[in-house]
Order: sequence, then C-alpha cells, then structure tokens
Amino acid sequence: MIDEAITALKDGRMILLYDFDDREGETDFAIRSDAVTPRHIMQMRKDGGGLICTAVHPVAAQRLGLPFASDVLQSTHVAEQEGDIPYDKKNHSSFSLWVNHKNTFTGITDRDRALTITAIAEQVKKSLNGGGANFNAQFRTPGHCALLRAADQLLDQRRGQTELSVAMADMAGITPSITICEMLDDESGYALSKADAKQYAHRHGLVFVEGSEVMERWQADKASR
Repeated sequence: MIDEAITALKDGRMILLYDFDDREGETDFAIRSDAVTPRHIMQMRKDGGGLICTAVHPVAAQRLGLPFASDVLQSTHVAEQEGDIPYDKKNHSSFSLWVNHKNTFTGITDRDRALTITAIAEQVKKSLNGGGANFNAQFRTPGHCALLRAADQLLDQRRGQTELSVAMADMAGITPSITICEMLDDESGYALSKADAKQYAHRHGLVFVEGSEVMERWQADKASR
C-alpha cells in the first residue's frame, strides 16, 4: 500500500498511518498540511479524537527556529527527562511549540486551525526554498496547533508518527509538513485497534499504510542512492 499512500499524499488526500505493534500501536490520520481544510480538521477531531499536530521536517524546523519543547522546559520541575516515554526510552518527544496564526481569533475553531496549519506549511516551504520565511511575524505562542519537530535523521533515529509522516512527504516530493491526529476508541478509551482502523479506511475509501511498509521503502531508497 505504500505506493497508494504516497500518491494519496501527493493528491492532498487523507490517509491512515499505523506505526508499529511494538511502539504506540496507534493509527493516525495524516494529510499534507498545505491541503488541510476546515472539513479535514472536523473529520480528525470527530472521527480521530486525538491531538491534531503538524509534523515538520528537521531542516525546516531548524531554519524557522522551532525548538524541542523538552529543551525549552528544562528549567521547570516537570520537564521531560530521558527515559520518561514508555514506548520510546531512547528519545525525547517531538513536541515543539503550540501556535496560532496572527490572523486567527480564538485559534481553536476548524477554520482557525486550518488557517494556521496551511500557513505553517507555507513557512516550511519557504524555509527550504531559501527565501521569505518569517515565522515570528506570522504566528503567536501559546496557541492551539501543536508543532512536532522530526528527528534530525528521521527514521534512522526515531520511528514515531512524526518521522514516518515526514519521511513519506520526502518520498512524495511534497512540502515536508504533515498534519496528523490519533484515532481513539470511543468504547475502550484506548487507541483504536488496527483492525477497526482498517475497517474505517475501507468504509471511507482511505489508504491504510503501516510503519513497516514506510520503513522498508525508506531503507530501499537509502540503499539505492
């Protein structure tokens, strides 16, 4: 399904991205950030229910001055420490800043979040193309859109949804900013099972792709360079 998933991302369509059985064991909605509309935000918050986040390529994050939240918060008593994350003992979380675009009102509505997310993608694109990025002029923090900064070596370093989605953007040749949201189970209160996520994908005509497929393509592409 990896080819179908890459094509769907290129076309601006939502996909479902599962990480790994031995990691979070979660399925996320994923869509290129520059294609996000208010309707996509509505679908993610109603049918997903997890946190709507925007993953950013590490080079763009560095050029835009987006830090890891864990680094910024080291002076607090509750800052994340090495080994705190039960599913990823070797790495800290990918959380960066939480922002609103300066043209939003509250920042939380579907329209406000879509505006913020598409503007983030534009800044990512400009930063990687070498001109015109000015993140500070566009956004304020704290806000309602969570930014995720992918690991510097992407899947060679970390295997989270952040890295999986940004790696797929690289493979698709699109702006490497992907908006994701976990799918939760209304009955159990836990992550939606892989089987139920696949059923949702079938009902809604979405491509379902597993992290193992993304890793396999990533490693094959790397070996062929």
